[in-house]
Amino acid sequence: MASAFAPKAAMWRSRPCASSSCARLSQASSRSSTMVTGSGSFVTGGCLQLGSRASSLRGTGVVTCTTISSVSGQQRSRSVGGVVSPRAVSDSQTVRDACLDPDASRSVLGIILGGGAGTRLYPLTKKRAKPAVPLGANYRLIDIPVSNCINSNINKIYVLTQFNSASLNRHLSRAYSSNMGGYKNEGFVEVLAAQQSPENPNWFQGTADAVRQYLWLFEEAQVLEYVVLAGDHLYRMDYQQFIQVHRETNADITVAALPMDEARATAFGLMKINEKGRIVEFSEKPKGDALKAMQVDTTVLGLDAERAKQMPYIASMGIYVVSKEAMISLLRDDFPDANDFGSEVIPGATKLGMKVQAYLYDGYWEDIGTIEAFYNANLGITKKPIPDFSFYDRSAPIYTQARFLPPSKMLDADVMDSVIGEGCIIQNCKIYHSVVGLRSWVAEGAVIQDALLMGADYYETDQHRGELLLTGGIPMGIGKNSVVKRAIVDKNARIGSNVKIVNKDDVVEAARESDGYFIKSGIVTIIKDAVIPNGTII
Repeated sequence: MASAFAPKAAMWRSRPCASSSCARLSQASSRSSTMVTGSGSFVTGGCLQLGSRASSLRGTGVVTCTTISSVSGQQRSRSVGGVVSPRAVSDSQTVRDACLDPDASRSVLGIILGGGAGTRLYPLTKKRAKPAVPLGANYRLIDIPVSNCINSNINKIYVLTQFNSASLNRHLSRAYSSNMGGYKNEGFVEVLAAQQSPENPNWFQGTADAVRQYLWLFEEAQVLEYVVLAGDHLYRMDYQQFIQVHRETNADITVAALPMDEARATAFGLMKINEKGRIVEFSEKPKGDALKAMQVDTTVLGLDAERAKQMPYIASMGIYVVSKEAMISLLRDDFPDANDFGSEVIPGATKLGMKVQAYLYDGYWEDIGTIEAFYNANLGITKKPIPDFSFYDRSAPIYTQARFLPPSKMLDADVMDSVIGEGCIIQNCKIYHSVVGLRSWVAEGAVIQDALLMGADYYETDQHRGELLLTGGIPMGIGKNSVVKRAIVDKNARIGSNVKIVNKDDVVEAARESDGYFIKSGIVTIIKDAVIPNGTII
């Protein structure tokens, strides 16, 4: 490299990255990489050493790699000195790679919390755990955090479950049973069910208690950090960047933070940070003057000045990176009786003077905690021209169980602004702004509008369907000339002919479990395996 660039390069301790996830570039390579310095000059070289942390895994610190932002078709650096190089295949608007040493596959353990009883999502959680609820025609909620882990090079993943976990366990075993690592670095997705032991005869009492009860197992893992995740959130995140910030700031705990405007902030637990991004205060759903007091300068975390004015608050996403030693100390010694991370352990760690850092995530994120949130998140993937959440990102795909279903078949159907899952049979009907789940059967003359059909777990043969119709039975799926509007139809439901599911009386809340449905927030939800007789009007 020309000597004119040498003074700027001297501030960095540059060396090739040992991580398998980093591009191995050298000065001798014809594909030389380029680093943007503070003054806008460029230097070539490999990955850059920013700091170090002692490690039994022989890692020497944190390394930053590719940073590419798509802004009006131009490439520019988005963070402090990063290596700029093209990504081979990506549909993402923004691509930023982080290089960790030791890399995440060897130094990070993923812990996904299966959640509680999911009463606000009832009746979708009547026969399944929250993370097992179907999503986006082909997937389940648990596929989101597991896929984020895999795409972030985290291949050692535990899923903690307790309520109605049979379908969740079955899905995980079928979708992720194969070895995800190599001979020397085996990966896994394993279920850890709540259990009683001589030391603790109780079931999981909360997020922190769930981790504490299996701390003996997590402690055996030869890792530096734990990534603690929720199993019922919809978002796409590269946890490697999250972990990189954790290591660069030498934090004990790093909390993922979502920028908020004032209108939404009152519904979340808010955090206050100092000029270095350290969390100094928590406030649960503040209002009035208490809300104003929680305003922060979000430019500290990387938000541009214009958006920082619009989003002066940061809310906890319930996603954490916790150093191994800090986790053991907090759960065993400092807060042995605490049940929850968000309301007890994390605020308590701040009061103890531990380094609790905020990490800004400025992207789509939705907590699938209510029927309304679940409905809107699913219908959001049909938005045009850009959906709220896209399953079409080749650089960070969402994985799920391979079902080997045939392509969907649409015969004389009118389908607009909708997402159709695998193996559906749709005949001479109209489907507008809806999500149709796998193995769905929609008969002639039906109208599906602003609806979510979850599909079925199995097919009924033509012979069986014919026999049911001849004997007055109702086959699975949507019957002839039926209308489904602003509704959720759970799996294996049998909707008869000439049925109208339209909430004709504009009911906001109703529990009609014996009749096969609930109404929450004005959205009709047909229960799994329910039978709605011919001619019914809801």
